[in-house]
Amino acid sequence: MSRSLRRGSIAALAVLAIASLSSCAAGDKPDTLQIKPDSAAATLGTNVRLNNIVVVTGTDTSGDTTGPANVTVNISNTGPAPVELQSLTVGSSAATFADAAGAPLTSIVVPAGGAVLLGGDGNPSAKLASVGVTVGGLVPTTFAFKDGQKVDVQAGVSPDKGIYKGFGPTASPVAVPGKGATPGATASVPAAGATGAATPAAGATPTVPVAGTPTAGATASGAATPAAGTH
Repeated sequence: MSRSLRRGSIAALAVLAIASLSSCAAGDKPDTLQIKPDSAAATLGTNVRLNNIVVVTGTDTSGDTTGPANVTVNISNTGPAPVELQSLTVGSSAATFADAAGAPLTSIVVPAGGAVLLGGDGNPSAKLASVGVTVGGLVPTTFAFKDGQKVDVQAGVSPDKGIYKGFGPTASPVAVPGKGATPGATASVPAAGATGAATPAAGATPTVPVAGTPTAGATASGAATPAAGTH
């Protein structure tokens, strides 16, 4: 083989190798591989986006389970006006909203140019009293907004573990009586024989006038009695 042919073959092999490496580099990118995030996401119009939609169950749940759960989602609003989430339904169960302190809310307002994270410490919440789900599976979830628009997604279900630790349902605190307090305690009972009136000191005998007998020097009507021998 002539030297020119050899040089041409080597050049062709080099081009093929570079092309192969380039295709591998492009294939490592998520957009090339079309990798989708593990958690659900959805958009509403051009301004509202719902990211990382997950139904979080109790810590020890697995498989098919029915019980309380929370919904976590990050709602961002790039529009010029606020948007208002009025209801959230998982399966056939409706969620109730509360602020970061636990006070009930009728809706969740996402300000213009802002975002709201539902779930987690210090954030408003969306709680489900009871819902039937499959841990590790998907469950139909609907977000309804004040303007009448709705978003339907298949939300993932995760237990309160790993990256979702602290996002699951918590038991309601139970009031505990103070130390030494006895439920149903009654008022203290007076000592036997006490009537509520003052009790004379021991040995003291109260003076009781004899009925109809005036004391010496006084008449029954209280008038003075003349001294003996006075006319």
